[in-house]
Amino acid sequence: MEIKTLRLGGITLPSNVLMAPLAGYTCYPFRVMAYELGAGLCFTEMSSANALKYQDRATRRLLFTTEREPLKAVQLLGGVPAVMERMACSELLREFDIIDINMGCPVPNVFKSGEGSALMLDGRRAAEIIRGCKKSGKIVTVKCRTGIQRENMFAAEFARVCEDAGADMITVHGRSRSMMYDGECCYEEIAQAKAAVSIPVIANGGIFSAEDADVMMERTGADGVMIARYALENPFIFSELTGRPVTKSALQLILEQMELTAAHYDETFTIIYIRKLASYGMKRRKGTKKYKEQLYRSGSLEELREVILQIFS
Repeated sequence: MEIKTLRLGGITLPSNVLMAPLAGYTCYPFRVMAYELGAGLCFTEMSSANALKYQDRATRRLLFTTEREPLKAVQLLGGVPAVMERMACSELLREFDIIDINMGCPVPNVFKSGEGSALMLDGRRAAEIIRGCKKSGKIVTVKCRTGIQRENMFAAEFARVCEDAGADMITVHGRSRSMMYDGECCYEEIAQAKAAVSIPVIANGGIFSAEDADVMMERTGADGVMIARYALENPFIFSELTGRPVTKSALQLILEQMELTAAHYDETFTIIYIRKLASYGMKRRKGTKKYKEQLYRSGSLEELREVILQIFS
């Protein structure tokens, strides 16, 4: 795929290969690693505006960042325009350059509450949320799906709603809400959304190799790609796509992740996060199944480090 910079308002992304927001994974340490490997933009985990309104400690932890992140982007979830506007303009998000509005989450409890992909069924409310978040003075982007039901997709129509309301970029996950995370990506729907608007359109979904990224760009004409779960398995995908020189091994990366996480989070969080990251990283490594039990039995950082050394050496 062609690697290029992307202009969003007054901000220029260094590459058009983005890291998706992933609950439980895209914490501060992972974002730092992705940026260093060549990602043009990384997002926090999905953060509930309603939870932030009530000063929820766990949700506020999702917002942790430092100057090591060259660009700071938060993904905000919510369905009440007034609450979304209030949180977008609050001191809690002061350090962030970009607010991404989640209009694609397909999870039942999110959908039933009128948030995530449910906003695609209410263009007026979606537009009101975008306009409210724009009052923060920040770049505002939207992540959505191709529609709700597979038989009735309307990504292009919804993309126009977002652009008209002031969105600076749209990311389209190439599956409908009913498809969840399975099934072939609907390339044509992303292509139609790209053709319908003048702002950048990023293609997301079903990218599990550099070849998949090439196919996605060729079939959609999108301005860039967003990598999701595959980046957990192979974070080097960012350097592979962008040509960023990297001399570190997978072992070095995960040990650095452990050190950085431990420096900013408690031991329990660090152990849980590194276990999950290591599980993804060992997926295609031969002879590592025997270490799975040891990995999840590790009760301290010292024990976890020893298992990591065995898996990735």
